[in-house]
Amino acid sequence: MKRIGARNTPVFRIVVADSRSPRDGKFIEEIGTYQPLKKGDNFTLDLDRAKYWISKGAQPSETVASFIKKASRAASAA
Repeated sequence: MKRIGARNTPVFRIVVADSRSPRDGKFIEEIGTYQPLKKGDNFTLDLDRAKYWISKGAQPSETVASFIKKASRAASAA
């Protein structure tokens, strides 16, 4: 996740990045956003692209893995 936003109002972009690049550095693709201070539905995620990158060997962080799990549950329920 790449941090953007002002001080005390964090916003994160969910990105696909090489593990050797810094947190806010170069990335391959942006696949979503996360707003931790927003109540309720506080993230967006392109589930198809996330599953594609995982099939190619990407390893999501714990937070992003929980977003993928929630998004896939919501997609199967709809």
